Amino acid sequence: MTEAEIERAARSDPECKPLTDRELKKMRRVPEVKRIRQELGMTQVQFARVFQLSAATLRDWEQGRYPPDQSARTLLKVIAAMPREVQVVLSRA
Repeated sequence: MTEAEIERAARSDPECKPLTDRELKKMRRVPEVKRIRQELGMTQVQFARVFQLSAATLRDWEQGRYPPDQSARTLLKVIAAMPREVQVVLSRA
């Protein structure tokens, strides 16, 4: 399909219309919690235990019930970049 055909098909789908520029501007990017966890090969319970998070909160983030707050997003970014180092630091506490 050409780009124009893709655009036309997307706009014609009443259940999945593309977001408007205004809607896109309202959205905020958050770390992909599930992807980070899966890349580390951990279950939700393991990830929560190792990184000292609530398993219920982690599950809610992954299921989109609510997004991580700013401090949690910062922690998730650090975990994604340096998971072993974060584990070492947290295991000392």
